[in-house]
Amino acid sequence: MPFIQSKASFMTDVKASVQQQFGNVAANYSTSVVHASGEDLTRMVESAQLRGSERVLDAGCGAGHTALAFAPHAAEVVAYDLTPAMLDQVDRLAAERGITNVVTRQGDVEALPFEESSFDLVVSRYSAHHWPQPTAALSEFHRVLKPGGRFLLSDIVAWDAPALDTFLQTIELLRDPSHVRDHTAKQWSAMLAETHFTAEIIFTWELPLNFDAWVTRMATPSASVAMLKTLFDGAPAEIRVAMDVQPDYSFSIPGALLVGHKR
Repeated sequence: MPFIQSKASFMTDVKASVQQQFGNVAANYSTSVVHASGEDLTRMVESAQLRGSERVLDAGCGAGHTALAFAPHAAEVVAYDLTPAMLDQVDRLAAERGITNVVTRQGDVEALPFEESSFDLVVSRYSAHHWPQPTAALSEFHRVLKPGGRFLLSDIVAWDAPALDTFLQTIELLRDPSHVRDHTAKQWSAMLAETHFTAEIIFTWELPLNFDAWVTRMATPSASVAMLKTLFDGAPAEIRVAMDVQPDYSFSIPGALLVGHKR
């Protein structure tokens, strides 16, 4: 009889993979320039227009760079992540910077342990491509937001062109087995609408990635690194041009910042 894995079991396996992958490399993400800075992060904070009295949830906070960026502008930021080792990095960075209004909570974005209407703003950056059921997470964000609250999402997005999309998902998964999917900006807009948000794309950019830093940050095995280079070497011109592939295998991929207004 062929092996049939239940949906619940599959989701558990994916989330266990996320915890294992990021638990092993949490310290790398605390020093990652890509995650610690960027125009998208600046625009996230600016577009929030916080007054200082708000409660903010950073969903899938990683090492806490986004939570810490919002902290000076809010009353409280809850840094929430599936991986305990990442939350240890949040606590360490907050202590180093003297930030006292960031609190950490461990858990799954698809099942938030917070009451309805308990946050003014939910944010998430470079995390959503690891969510097995993104609409479940979005529904949870909608539930915990106050009336008129907003959700800010910044993430890598896929191209609409099938060949480019396939190549992107392949290299992402080869580099990081816990990767689920880079959705297109249109797909995110549709999922936000499905979960009762009014969606708007407010910023797009090309994210340059240094190949060596990209694979080192995730501790990608050498065999997989070699396969990644082989894929880039054999990529069609269309893909090499779209991704601006360099001789050292560095490349660029698209990102988008979306805002969802709670309806």
